[in-house]
Amino acid sequence: MHRPYHPYRLYRSRPVRLAACAAAALVLSAACTTADGKDTPATDGADSVRAPKADAVFDYQLGGPYAPDDAVRAVSRDRSAEPAKGLYNVCYVNAFQTQPGDAITWWKKKHPDLLLKDDDGSLVVDDDWEEPLLDISTPAKRRELMDVVGPWIDGCAKSGFDAVEPDNLDSYERSDDLLMPEHAAAFAKLLAERAHSRGLAIAQKNTTDLLPERGRIGFDFAVVEECAAYKECGDFADAYDDKVFAVEYTRKDYGNACDAWGPRLSITLRDRDVSPRGAKGYVFAQC
Repeated sequence: MHRPYHPYRLYRSRPVRLAACAAAALVLSAACTTADGKDTPATDGADSVRAPKADAVFDYQLGGPYAPDDAVRAVSRDRSAEPAKGLYNVCYVNAFQTQPGDAITWWKKKHPDLLLKDDDGSLVVDDDWEEPLLDISTPAKRRELMDVVGPWIDGCAKSGFDAVEPDNLDSYERSDDLLMPEHAAAFAKLLAERAHSRGLAIAQKNTTDLLPERGRIGFDFAVVEECAAYKECGDFADAYDDKVFAVEYTRKDYGNACDAWGPRLSITLRDRDVSPRGAKGYVFAQC
């Protein structure tokens, strides 16, 4: 596994989990607002959000925005980018871990108590991407985290996005057993509440373990990486009535996904760096 680099941002996928690395200034600019109450299911607002259509042609543009192909009907872009006019726009937010680099310094200075620590007081870090995990272990911590992450979701809505995809839902798998799936589900419910209250749909990002909790959490659709490689496409398709944006990173997996799921799901082939059009290594295809 490696961490690809692009001049515009750092990214992650699974195994190179895609995540746009927003500049420190963007992290610092997030205004603190009051969290959306207790860990309760998302309600009311969910009725007014607009989920994407099944099998809509999708482009994963975390490597930087560019004019999509004419056939594209939906895109995902980093929260720092502008939505694509006339398309269904999904806003990427790294919600369960910090970004690397300067962002870690900011979290240590502003919210040290919201970084997950082990019994020795050391940060618990996703070593593959040098990202400390956020502490979602208690209702109080989750509400405090919403003072930071909530405004990012608000910003997605203000910019004109239709939906949000919070990344690293599975951070508990890298927590040395300090976090549990139920902690992730509880924080995801707060994220769903916030998104729905702002008129945004919310996507489940990967993590088949939490598919049984999708209704209680309030997820509306899914953005999944390498579901063909991990043999998960059917699980997500059945759970979300085919409202799934599936991204593959190899020609073999893409071909298998198209053969098996092309008539039902939106299957996209991208390069692992999700490079902008015109950049070296750029790959885009849709079946």
